[in-house]
Amino acid sequence: MSSFTSAELNYLVFRYLQESGFTHSAFALGYEAGINKCTIDGNLFPPGALVTIVQKGLQYLEMEANLSNSDVDMDEDFSFLQPLDLITKDVYELRQMVKEKKKNVPGDKEKEKEVDREHEGERSHAKEKEKHDKEKERERDKEKIDKGKEREKLHGDQTDQEMLANQEEKVNEKPEENGVPKGPEPMDIATTSASQSCEIPSSDVTILEGHTSEVCACAWSPTGSLLASGSGDSTARIWAISDGTSRSGGQNGPLNVLVLKHVKGRNNEKSKDVTTLDWNGEGTLLATGSYDGQARIWNTNGELKATLMKHKGPIFSLKWNKKGDYLLTGSCDKTAIVWDVKAEEWKQQFEFHAGPTLDVDWRNNLSFATSSTDNMIYVCKIGETRPIKTFAGHQGEVNCVKWDPTGSLLASCSDDITAKIWNMKQDKYVHDLREHAKEIYTIRWSPTGPGTNNPNQPLVLASASFDSTVKLWDVELGKLLYSLNGHRDPVYSVAFSPNGEYLASGSLDKSMHIWSLKEGKIVKTFSGQGGIFEVCWNKEGDKIAACFANNTVCVLDFRM
Repeated sequence: MSSFTSAELNYLVFRYLQESGFTHSAFALGYEAGINKCTIDGNLFPPGALVTIVQKGLQYLEMEANLSNSDVDMDEDFSFLQPLDLITKDVYELRQMVKEKKKNVPGDKEKEKEVDREHEGERSHAKEKEKHDKEKERERDKEKIDKGKEREKLHGDQTDQEMLANQEEKVNEKPEENGVPKGPEPMDIATTSASQSCEIPSSDVTILEGHTSEVCACAWSPTGSLLASGSGDSTARIWAISDGTSRSGGQNGPLNVLVLKHVKGRNNEKSKDVTTLDWNGEGTLLATGSYDGQARIWNTNGELKATLMKHKGPIFSLKWNKKGDYLLTGSCDKTAIVWDVKAEEWKQQFEFHAGPTLDVDWRNNLSFATSSTDNMIYVCKIGETRPIKTFAGHQGEVNCVKWDPTGSLLASCSDDITAKIWNMKQDKYVHDLREHAKEIYTIRWSPTGPGTNNPNQPLVLASASFDSTVKLWDVELGKLLYSLNGHRDPVYSVAFSPNGEYLASGSLDKSMHIWSLKEGKIVKTFSGQGGIFEVCWNKEGDKIAACFANNTVCVLDFRM
């Protein structure tokens, strides 16, 4: 993980723009500036924040293009702004900041008047002003959330009693609905300090070393003991994990690992970060998505079988359909593409979103859902030129969409601090889930209910948030079942065990908790050496993998 000062980042951004001639892609600005999962003046920016940074980079490009003329010094304009300004301010506010600061610079008043005249018509246009106001309001909300996150980190040593008191106060402040007192409140499980008896012993942990940058994604093969990982070091790796108890102290003996290189030689490595990966249903092929906009398909011997090129921006999500004949990708270029794997070519490109596509998920072998920074969700079908369903209702970027095991319900979560449940029979959401206090980063359905291997257990939805909690929802009633309050920092990943009895959660606080859904408590916990970006279970449910910001992957043996 890299660390930059404001001055260093300003210089990097300036040099990049000056040398590129403003022609590079949106993603290149965010990545080349060195702000992919790094710290800026002590602020940690997660993988999902790159989208926001990219958008703000584009806004700055627009501002710079408007401000720059023969009488304006580019270097001078850059010196007026800080990195957090680029991320938290819109283009209108950035222009105003530059002009306000330039008022105090001798000899710049005439330049300021000229720039004012140039943009007078733009600022006076009522419609654009309204747009700017809305953008400012959204960015102010985002800034409040970021500040809240920092306050939370500063006070990360608060006691269990303080957390529980805060939760009780929040519950007591809830108003009655329609004049009728609400029923019993859901259980708040505040177990910040898990007992030592819950700690997974080192003898049950295997640490997989070899990546040279943060590990962003991991996934078990659905049919075997292979574990795939994707990293910022321009590689994916396939690890052969032996059955039985793991061994601690580093790699598990002469571990069999295949390195899938996404770049030849040492050139252009910066644009080849592996962001997402997925196994096909047979466990014979691994697909990877990268910041270079290419999807790649590999076999279990580590051989590159296909390179799929059509996207014009980073791939943020990628999924195989159940049949395994199509691969679906979502990109920063605002599109989703369905690829014909056998033909090794694109079958259809879906260009409906007005912002980067953040997530995609198949409903069945032919239809799927996409979500975006434009707050919209579209359900699309191969062969159709328009969405077969449009879900509008979120007021912020939609980070994740997931169909339930039967494809009947679609869950979504957003920066607007809500999760929602939709079905194809109506346009409005079925349930609006509003118990989190900050952005919801991801959601997962339990492998339970009708049509699953666990039909006698109820279907449950889990949501993970920057408010450091995981919440479990009754999807039939749209009510909160449990609030799992064991983490101290944003929770990036949750995963249900195959039998639906346990839930694993991974956080930036470097810890992974395993919760018993029957007992409603932490039964196992593990602390690593870096923030956790993803957790996943193997098909037997006896091993859990977690990928870390300190370049490692840990495999934990789970026995109860």
